[in-house]
Amino acid sequence: MGKVIGVISIKGGVGKTTLVSNLGTVFANDFKKKVLLIDANFNAPNLGAHLGVIGAKKNLHTVLQGKNRANDAIYEHAYGFHIMPASIENLKVDYLKLSEVVKNVKDHYDVILLDSSPALNDEMLAVMMASDELLVISTPDHPTLLCTMNAVKLAKKKGTNIHGIILNKVLGKKFELTKGEIESIADAPVVGHLPFDVRIMKGLAEYKPMILHKPRSSLSQSFRRIAAYLLGEEVKKKSVLTNIKEFIVNDVEESLKLIGLGD
Repeated sequence: MGKVIGVISIKGGVGKTTLVSNLGTVFANDFKKKVLLIDANFNAPNLGAHLGVIGAKKNLHTVLQGKNRANDAIYEHAYGFHIMPASIENLKVDYLKLSEVVKNVKDHYDVILLDSSPALNDEMLAVMMASDELLVISTPDHPTLLCTMNAVKLAKKKGTNIHGIILNKVLGKKFELTKGEIESIADAPVVGHLPFDVRIMKGLAEYKPMILHKPRSSLSQSFRRIAAYLLGEEVKKKSVLTNIKEFIVNDVEESLKLIGLGD
């Protein structure tokens, strides 16, 4: 029976869908897990747009309407995982039936990732009820942290286990909230952080997760560490020669970027 991880936040633009697409790619490729990504952002689905799966006729909405079976709305992706997209037509469905859909496919996967709505509504409640555990994603600033606190409180009220908080778009500046401050205020552990990298936008334009677009970047390495932590495994160690080669490549890339020749 697979583990179902819901990814939530109560603020748009903090990186839920980015986290889901990259973790799914790492789980499937680095750790050889059978992975399903489900777009449970019912009214504003983005997961398919991140991965180039757009306009699928059979999707989560049609499954919840009883028009299709769950397996009919699951697509094998070239990046190694399976995906169940949502409809972009905002079809009316009973969100709380998501648990039934997940239960019907859970035995076929090692990990199922649910991308939630960025709002405190029935859509997020449906993800909480369908998940074994939750990841709350936030940025290290006061406005987003206030929203994060509300997400944590709701999850605890509903009795869903909170695995921890993932900090995204971290700049490493003194004005940002520290790990300790966030844990104290949100009353939940910070289990990973993701540095800001503008190159993620180019990958998005190519429907390619950062882990594939720039696999040697610090951001991609952070995705790998978080994935390993969630699975209770270790990131595969590379040889000294490989690390030296990657250091040189990254140094050249950064130098080219600084003089306007890189991407």
